[in-house]
Amino acid sequence: MPRPHTIALLQALLVTFLWSTSWVLIKAGLEEIPALTFAGLRYGLAFLVLLPLLGRASVRVSLARLTRRDWALLVALGVTMYALTQGAQFLALERLPAQTTSLVLSFSPVLVAFLAVLALGERPSRRQAWGVALFLAGAFVFLYPVAFPRSELIGLAIALVGLVSNAGASVLGRYVNRGATLPAVVATAVSMGVGAALLLGTGLASQGLPELSPRSWAIVAWLAVVNTAFAFTLWNVTLRRLTAVESSVVNNTMLIQIAVLAWLFLDEPLGVRQVAGLVLASLGTLVVQVGGRSGLAPAAAPIARERRDVTEAP
Repeated sequence: MPRPHTIALLQALLVTFLWSTSWVLIKAGLEEIPALTFAGLRYGLAFLVLLPLLGRASVRVSLARLTRRDWALLVALGVTMYALTQGAQFLALERLPAQTTSLVLSFSPVLVAFLAVLALGERPSRRQAWGVALFLAGAFVFLYPVAFPRSELIGLAIALVGLVSNAGASVLGRYVNRGATLPAVVATAVSMGVGAALLLGTGLASQGLPELSPRSWAIVAWLAVVNTAFAFTLWNVTLRRLTAVESSVVNNTMLIQIAVLAWLFLDEPLGVRQVAGLVLASLGTLVVQVGGRSGLAPAAAPIARERRDVTEAP
């Protein structure tokens, strides 16, 4: 019989695999669904899946105790984490390969480490500085020669917006949850509902809702129910057994997983140079995540990635 710790580790790997497949599914869905509308549908449906959890007695009590300041923070979290971060991710994937988008957004833990100095007084260690240098070296190796078509430059600019907003959401999420006074389901559902409403409203107003095929609806439903609602719940379960370092190591495998899946299903090249760059970048983000004295929890590379920071998976 497997040990509980081993089961938790396997569950965490399953979650990161599901989150990595999101990138392939998003690229497939973007063939038919406009980016912002697509993101709004995904997180709107995921919010509806989580909505019944808000009806539990203990959760209703927590909702009733929320102050105006609490609501303001949750709204801000919804705007940064979902409306800006996820909106930018979907828009970037319209214009960039999944591997490149993933690499840009994987810089989030590095940026979080420095934003935390200003916002939370959590200073990065010397080891984390070396992690930043290692990540940058890996990114250079992966992207070399650094030459992009004009359309991809727009995609890179959008991805950078997603990177900054994701890092900001990570710091804000840590601030909201640092006192552990707010149940995770409240922070998750309320912020997701706010972000989903903004994404869907903006998407429908600017891009409209085309007639979707059964294939597209299946992609939206899978992303919402399995890769968002189910995956986040299972990730929370694994955090009861895994340490922050172990979660960081597992979470960090997503950069490689996304690259391999994009190579297999999206025909994105993955040569020796790209592999070497991804390995260096992964090691760099891992050093940043686990090498500090401040104990920052892993930040998303996604939206997203674990409830300690209320970040969101892709």
